[in-house]
Parts: sequence; C-alpha cells; structure tokens
Amino acid sequence: MKCGYVAVLGQPNAGKSSLVNYVVGEEVAIVSHRRQTTRNSILGIKTTEDYQIVFVDTPGIHHSKNQLDKYMMKNVRSAIASADVVLYLFDGTKEMDEEEIDYIENLKTKCETVILVQTKADKKQFAHTMSAHKISVTTGEGVQELEQQIVQLLPENQPLYDEELYTDKSVSFLIAEKVRGFLLNNIDQEIPHGVAVQVERFYETDKLVEIDINIVCERDQHKGIIIGKGGSVLKQLGKETREYVEDLLQKKSMIKLFVKVDKDWRLKNISQYGY
Repeated sequence: MKCGYVAVLGQPNAGKSSLVNYVVGEEVAIVSHRRQTTRNSILGIKTTEDYQIVFVDTPGIHHSKNQLDKYMMKNVRSAIASADVVLYLFDGTKEMDEEEIDYIENLKTKCETVILVQTKADKKQFAHTMSAHKISVTTGEGVQELEQQIVQLLPENQPLYDEELYTDKSVSFLIAEKVRGFLLNNIDQEIPHGVAVQVERFYETDKLVEIDINIVCERDQHKGIIIGKGGSVLKQLGKETREYVEDLLQKKSMIKLFVKVDKDWRLKNISQYGY
C-alpha cells in the first residue's frame, strides 16, 4: 500500500489544522481565527485499504522571539526533514509578501515533492500568479483531488500506525489542546498565546476518569479574565471539557481546573509545560 509522512506548512492561520482535521475526519488540532494556534507538530492519520497518510500539522512559520517560538520553529524544520511530501498552504484571499514567496522558492530547492495549496477557495480570491491547488474545507472543493495527488507521491510501504489510530498524541495531550482551544476562541486576543495548559493528574477507572488541569498564564489580571466574573468563563470551560472527555472516553468524568501565574514561562525551559 502507499504510506508516508506529509508535512503541512504555511503562515499562521493559513488553514493547516482545518485541512488535517477535514481529511482525517477527527478533531486532531485546534482550529481558531487566531494566529499561531498550533505549537506542537501534531500527527493526523488517514488510513484506507489502499493508503495511509500521516499528516504532520506544524506551527505557523514565523520569526523566533522566545523559547516557545524557537521550539515551534524547530518542529517545522524537523517535519520537513522527515517528510515524503510537503504541502505549503497559503491563504488565497490575501496577497503574499516577498518574504513568503522567497521561502516557498527556497523550499522547492530543498524538497523534491512540494505541493502548493491555495486555501479558502469558497471566498473571494486574490489574483495570485503562483500556480497552486485550490481547496476549501468549508465546501470540500478540491480536497479529494488533493488527497489523491498526495497518495500518488507517497512510497510503497507497510502501515506506520494501526488503522484505528487517527493521531499519535496521548489522551492527556488532546484534552490539554481542547482547553487551550477554548481559551483561544473565547477570551481576549493577546492572552491565549501567553497561556500553557498542563494535565497535572489523570486517574481512570472502568467507569470514571478524574482529571486535574493547570492553566498557566503570565499576569494576575489574565488570571482574573480566565476565571471570569463569578467564575463564569471557568465554569463554561469545565462544562465543555467534561463533555469532550466523556465523548472521547465514553465514561463519566470529573474535571478540576486550576489557574496559576508564571510571568516568565515562555522564556524558560518550556518542556516543563509540556511543549
């Protein structure tokens, strides 16, 4: 069968996570209107009788400013090095700057199998001169054709993962990303990128799972916003997290959320925060 790794690259908010989730058919990565949503390289796995595509959804390409940024860009480089196929996605509704064009041209010289993908084809498009495969995950336009193009470029190989798996990430990781996704989409613009989420405790029995989750932010005022007036934001977050966990694990859950302040967490060894 055809099987291999596909690195999904592009600027923040180009639609990388949306494409991976659409093809895999599961919520593997956070989708948000915010930039730099993805921090880790997340595997999304699509398996059929004839092929297995292992998508590596990477953080958006940007300049390094702190330890977290450097970690994210290291993940991008690693994904490119191990990929059988590289997808470079760009927002079809916006004009590319010279820096992005130069990056794409440089990428072509380093990778033999680069597919350019123009996203958001259901919206009014900018008149790009660069030839690319147009897709829309809203309407499904061009996605199946893109998938078949990828398959043609993959090597003949044995499956890399069991057919029932759709990601390589742990349950704890998926839950932490669900919490971070809620924060990205529901609180003030600048705060979510200064937030880390840790699953501190995970205890599971046949009928129940107990999970303690730390939300680490950079300022005391951010802590108040995350908690919300009368605890309103945290209550809604707890409700949505509990529903997600119970759907994921098919059992009752008890979720405890704790908000803590560490003003320099992005400048430290970020491995202590699960990144």
